[in-house]
Amino acid sequence: MGMDKRNFMKVSGLAFLGLGSEVKAGNHSSGNEQGHAADTSGVRWAMVVDTRKCKEDCTACIDACHTVHNVPEIEGTKHEIMWIWKAPYEHVFAIEHKEYRLIADYLKGKPTMTLCNHCDEPPCVRVCPTKATFKREADGIVMMDYHRCIGCRFCMAACPYGSRSFNYVDPQKHLDLDSLQNHFPTRTKGVVEKCNFCAERLANGQIPACVEACRKDGEGALVFGDLNDPNSKVNELIRKNHTIRRKPELGTMPMVYYIV
Repeated sequence: MGMDKRNFMKVSGLAFLGLGSEVKAGNHSSGNEQGHAADTSGVRWAMVVDTRKCKEDCTACIDACHTVHNVPEIEGTKHEIMWIWKAPYEHVFAIEHKEYRLIADYLKGKPTMTLCNHCDEPPCVRVCPTKATFKREADGIVMMDYHRCIGCRFCMAACPYGSRSFNYVDPQKHLDLDSLQNHFPTRTKGVVEKCNFCAERLANGQIPACVEACRKDGEGALVFGDLNDPNSKVNELIRKNHTIRRKPELGTMPMVYYIV
């Protein structure tokens, strides 16, 4: 994490303004070059995914995320709801055929963890007509207000990463009511949902569920921390390793970095 529990809880408390607040962010360029936005006084949560440590057959992060957020298991590609998932490396980074030949062999077809990038310049926020998708002013997390979502799916069309799911059917009919997590709301048919960087856990001084699950076997492939803290673990990893982000040419400034 790059911070002790006391500091983590301090910044978490400052960052959390409830599930209905808005956001501003700091940013980084891709690779090892770093650059922050003008306002670096607050918290800017980010995640580093170390693809070298991610076990291909491991789904601990996915299972943990989907459990704590009451994500239903619905068969069929159209109806599937995903907050975190794995896809082949070349699909995640939209690598064309000619470039694909230049990828290191160990990356070809490698299942790569992906999620909402919580972009510094999120196109989903700009197109949402009801402000159901918004960016928190305190820490940059891109959030969803399920009550304001009208199901227009403009945000899904605007997101270049495919990081949102639409509830074509009632998700509650696909949940085990005896194992529901009462601390997080269930959704309804006709709304969009996605990863929220575990905002509800950050409010309690906890790290995201996916990161916690990934660390159970030691130092995991997922690292989460404050990008505006020069001493954070995420900054250390970005400085010391070659990192890439998804589709940096679009100018969305993703807050999820990949070590390859």
